[in-house]
Amino acid sequence: MSESTRVHNFCAGPCTLPVPVLEEIRDELLDFHGTGMSIIEASHRASAYDAVHMSALADFRLLADVPDDFVILFLQGGASLQFAQVPMNLLADGETAGYVNTGTWGKKALGDALRVSPVYEAWSDATGAFDHMPASEEIEIRDGSRYIHLTSNETIGGIRFAELPTLRVPTVVDMSSDFLSRPINWSAHDLVYGGAQKNLGPAGLAVVVVRRDRLSHHGRSLASYLDYTTHEASNSMANTPPMFAIYVMGKVLRWMRAEGGLGIFENRAAERSSLVYNAVDESNGWYTCPVDEASRSLMNIVFRLPTEELEKRFVAEADQAGMVNLEGHRSVGGIRASVYNALPLASVHTLIDFMEQFRSANS
Repeated sequence: MSESTRVHNFCAGPCTLPVPVLEEIRDELLDFHGTGMSIIEASHRASAYDAVHMSALADFRLLADVPDDFVILFLQGGASLQFAQVPMNLLADGETAGYVNTGTWGKKALGDALRVSPVYEAWSDATGAFDHMPASEEIEIRDGSRYIHLTSNETIGGIRFAELPTLRVPTVVDMSSDFLSRPINWSAHDLVYGGAQKNLGPAGLAVVVVRRDRLSHHGRSLASYLDYTTHEASNSMANTPPMFAIYVMGKVLRWMRAEGGLGIFENRAAERSSLVYNAVDESNGWYTCPVDEASRSLMNIVFRLPTEELEKRFVAEADQAGMVNLEGHRSVGGIRASVYNALPLASVHTLIDFMEQFRSANS
């Protein structure tokens, strides 16, 4: 595969994947390891797929340094299903938890949890701008709260917790858009979850990592798929799993381990994002970032131009130059450059060169 024919993909999800991984998939697509068929044609009960599945579970545990007292689950429904499945499994009837509303995804998590249990809003941006994350002391923790739910990185608003707060109750964290871009302090959490399509693979897979001793606490009579114990008992193969997504993610996990692990990717995220933020900050106000500096995302960089007309032109001309998916979310507008784990640094340099050229031509 020629990298010269590939665009610079700044999509907020699904994500850019490593070229070596794509090349492996291409080479195995018609005949996986001598089976005479593609892995996506195989039975999920076949030994060939079982090896893929169990390897992905093991590599996730190794890469993320997941302790033995946590269970790793590969589930369908994306992170959005977890908005309801988490309280179903972690809260017994009448129990409560706090939800930190930091933007679109925090709000959705709160809304679905309220359909399940009497949870409460533990913090929300009073200004409605959702341009920063709260300090730990701003988060309300009511008596009897089983957990506080956080969104580590808001993909649409471009904000993140630079450091996840340590609270007096366990946290549950939606890590969808910065999953495995930095090490995780497992001691603070009862559960973390995320869709794979930002940093880890294609759409169709959610990864849930939950403390083993929190399983079966709820006492509910849940439909079998909705109960985490169903999946824990069968290594996430109670039904046909999202085989292709797991197969690809397994390759990405091995690539990440070979590259040096989460510390390396944390450093790369800081480098990529700093280059773009510096281009914004050094433009003398021509480009502006609406996010509080301390809360700026390292994954989803949002910025504005002087007019919406210029923003549309920026997106169109960038697209023509091979930089795609730079338009901000329809709910907020502007520009959004998502710089996930597999995005080459060369793509970022191409973007900031274009930003300077565009500004010079349109100032």
